[in-house]
Amino acid sequence: MKMQWIIGVLICVAAFGAHAQYKYIGPDGRVVYSDQPPPPSAKLLEKKAPGTTQSSGASDMPFALQQPVKNSPVTLYTAPSCGGPCSDGRNLLTGRGVPFTEKIISTPEDAAEFTKTINSQQIPVLMVGKTKVVPFAAGDWNGALDSAGYPATSQLPAGYRNPTPTNVAQSVPATSPSGPANNGTPGSATPAAPPPASADGKPSWFKGF
Repeated sequence: MKMQWIIGVLICVAAFGAHAQYKYIGPDGRVVYSDQPPPPSAKLLEKKAPGTTQSSGASDMPFALQQPVKNSPVTLYTAPSCGGPCSDGRNLLTGRGVPFTEKIISTPEDAAEFTKTINSQQIPVLMVGKTKVVPFAAGDWNGALDSAGYPATSQLPAGYRNPTPTNVAQSVPATSPSGPANNGTPGSATPAAPPPASADGKPSWFKGF
């Protein structure tokens, strides 16, 4: 009975620690988990954003994923007009439990950066470390993931979410067509217009699958 009580206490402590916003060392030298800010004299070890469920570092991953994520991080390149192939590729990674970063090509700047760094005229593109796999083919994509050591079935913790997709050229500042570049005031810049589309809805730079 005493052992069951101890186990119950440990489970409660672990659950509270998972939801606590602050982790710090208290005056008595013990680690404290709390949703209240620590006193000024305490040593803060960790501060989580409320509601955080995303895990991004390799060290936060299950053991089976730590080495693949560290040595061969996965990046998926897509475009809004890509349609089925991009959805199929994304679903394959999600279904297999592969942590990945998605980069979107939706502006001329994105297209230029994508062509320069990835050297491809097709999408989607899967990068597994330095290995490029294009276009989408389930066998080829799974083969690259297998070679990198990714588990065949999902090992991700419940509630894990991949980072929010970003544009390929996200570091390129947006400019307004009627004025100078953004001077740092929020909302003062106008996002660049997407590249012109052809009759079938695909950007003019897109060469097909």
